[in-house]
Amino acid sequence: MHVLVTGATGKVGQQFVARLLADPRWPEVRVRALCHNRTLPTQPRLDTVRGSIERRDVVKAALDGITHVVHMATVKEDPQQAMDVSVKGMFWLLEEFRQSPTAKQFMLIGGDCVVGHCMVPYDAPVTETSPRRAYPGVYALSKVLEEVMVEQYQIQYGLNGTILRAPWIMEKDDFRYVLSFGDDQFGGPDWETMITRAERRMYAANHNVPVIVAADGKPLKRNFVHVDDLVSAMLAALDNPAAEQQLFNIAMTRPVDYQDVADHLQRTRGLLGVQIKSSLYSNALDNAKARHMLEWEPQYDLEKLIDSAFAYQRAPSDARKIWYVG
Repeated sequence: MHVLVTGATGKVGQQFVARLLADPRWPEVRVRALCHNRTLPTQPRLDTVRGSIERRDVVKAALDGITHVVHMATVKEDPQQAMDVSVKGMFWLLEEFRQSPTAKQFMLIGGDCVVGHCMVPYDAPVTETSPRRAYPGVYALSKVLEEVMVEQYQIQYGLNGTILRAPWIMEKDDFRYVLSFGDDQFGGPDWETMITRAERRMYAANHNVPVIVAADGKPLKRNFVHVDDLVSAMLAALDNPAAEQQLFNIAMTRPVDYQDVADHLQRTRGLLGVQIKSSLYSNALDNAKARHMLEWEPQYDLEKLIDSAFAYQRAPSDARKIWYVG
């Protein structure tokens, strides 16, 4: 098995490559990383191709002799690069893959922005058959287009495609700083669109944690997944006949309830929650299909997600990052 990984230098890519090369099921597996801005350290059974997937010649060279593709390269809110990478680049990957004599499986790692994560309301748990209802922005649009392109290549050419759809991916102490009101907040939301600057400073000084309140007046429930669980799902789907032409939601079995988070942190660390009103919506990304067909089970529940994030000691040289583009 010879696996091409795009986005190999990112949060998920680095863990996937390391765990794949160490997996006893595939002692002879080789990995090729298609890298653009960054690269991976040299190690046995790993080689690197440099360039952007928007160029067909780069993609053609990268796919030479490849049996499996794991596609994670993406771009955030940059219209030019998003279309170059997520549409043109995806097209070249799929075109070269479908014509390759060695190609066996194409795996796309997508995101729950295609179903609007907490910005679009659903009346029931979000399954793999729920309609795609992306929120405004080029990033969410690009992820919808990626899923649709894989599905159409399955229909048009019989491509063996697999799509894993993940929500916000956590590692190390990420989740702790998702909850921060300080300048060290990781990701979002933008507190100053919900509260005053003075309130934010006060909550930060008091080490409060947010109880985000959804549009229906109840505590928000939002979907997360730990990187360890996502990589486990990727390894479960890799070269698995049960994953052929399938879409799977890969998330914690229960979405994170912000009131439950605050209650746990008050019990265990004496931190007090404060209510933050929002126009967001509570949704549940249903992972039952992956648990049934892939025999995959997430290891992180709410308490483990919180406790591991608050216990983690990050080295000063290990900056907290949202990885784009690589």
